[in-house]
Amino acid sequence: MAKTCEICGKGTLKAAKRTFSNKKIDNVQSPNIQEIRVLDKNGHAVRKCVCTSCLRAGKVQKAI
Repeated sequence: MAKTCEICGKGTLKAAKRTFSNKKIDNVQSPNIQEIRVLDKNGHAVRKCVCTSCLRAGKVQKAI
């Protein structure tokens, strides 16, 4: 499954954790991506990878 949202384009972030002794540890943060069936512009059901923030915001309409 892809790690980017097909609606908003949200993808993985690379961050650095810092310990008490100031060591740098690479950390990858990925969004919560769900593969669901959504309705496209023509009314057909299509599978897309969508982040949960887009689902909660109502940017896509789920297909039943």
